[in-house]
Amino acid sequence: MKKNNKPDQNKHFLEAIKRNVFGKKIKKIRKEGLIPANIFGSNFKSTAISINYRDFLKIYQVVKETGIIYLKLEKQELPVLIKKVQKHPITNKILHVDFRKIDLTQKTEAEVPIKLIKASPAVTEKGGVLLTQLNSVIVEALPQNIPSNIEIDLSTLKEIGDEIKISDLKKDQLFEIKTPAEKTIVSVIAHKEEKITPETTVISPEITTEKKEETPSTSPSSTNEVKENK
Repeated sequence: MKKNNKPDQNKHFLEAIKRNVFGKKIKKIRKEGLIPANIFGSNFKSTAISINYRDFLKIYQVVKETGIIYLKLEKQELPVLIKKVQKHPITNKILHVDFRKIDLTQKTEAEVPIKLIKASPAVTEKGGVLLTQLNSVIVEALPQNIPSNIEIDLSTLKEIGDEIKISDLKKDQLFEIKTPAEKTIVSVIAHKEEKITPETTVISPEITTEKKEETPSTSPSSTNEVKENK
């Protein structure tokens, strides 16, 4: 089970300028092709900056949240990780970025995505359903040793009911997975067929409300009247 890809050894530099525009005025710098951003970190004063949209997008597509970016700010080269990227809910355009200033000599934690590879025989041959319960794990490492992803080999899932937990991952000398060992990453469950209940129509018996025509009866009083007239 392969656990990581080697981090990109190439340095990625991104120009940044200090920003003194806030609130509703930020719309103006977005129209100029810039992204409002912030840098924060341990023993580092939070700084508002602006970065070029296209330049950031090119780097972001390569490093994601696990690769180091060097922000060139006022003759400094600040090593940072991307902490959060805020996007527009409809257009998916990047609206804001948070960077985390890091110390290259100190271990740090980062969220690393899980990458599923190969196919599970329990799914392809036995009709099981793959259930993914974790999409990422927390990793602690020196910034340059943070993996770009953790690969999970699904071919080890051979029977329905098989699962892969954090505890099943082999240890790596370059980083430590901090996500609890008992957490399940993926599992294969049985496919449940939905029972279709046939539609039934209940026909109520017809109720007749029409009254039968009554036959007029001869009362005793009328009979007596006839006898008297004779």
